[in-house]
Amino acid sequence: MITMPLRFQFNQFRTLFAPRKPRHPLVRVAVGLLGLAVLAALVFVGVFVGAAMIIAGVAWKLLASRKQAARQGDPKVVEGEYRVVRKQALPLSR
Repeated sequence: MITMPLRFQFNQFRTLFAPRKPRHPLVRVAVGLLGLAVLAALVFVGVFVGAAMIIAGVAWKLLASRKQAARQGDPKVVEGEYRVVRKQALPLSR
């Protein structure tokens, strides 16, 4: 009985997923225009998402400052929570 080692041939799969340019000139132009359209769409969406994030941040700050202005009362009053801490008994130093 003849045994052959089972080896996986990676060269077949390298050529399967390798990017190739189309040979026909019109198909090349169409693929190039498709790539530019995808790039333009991504830039367009990115600009509007960024602008929406900036506008939302500014609106958030404006609403937060409005709430804070409504809470302010007498500027001489300091509000807070306090806790009385007792003085610890020190051991004798001698």
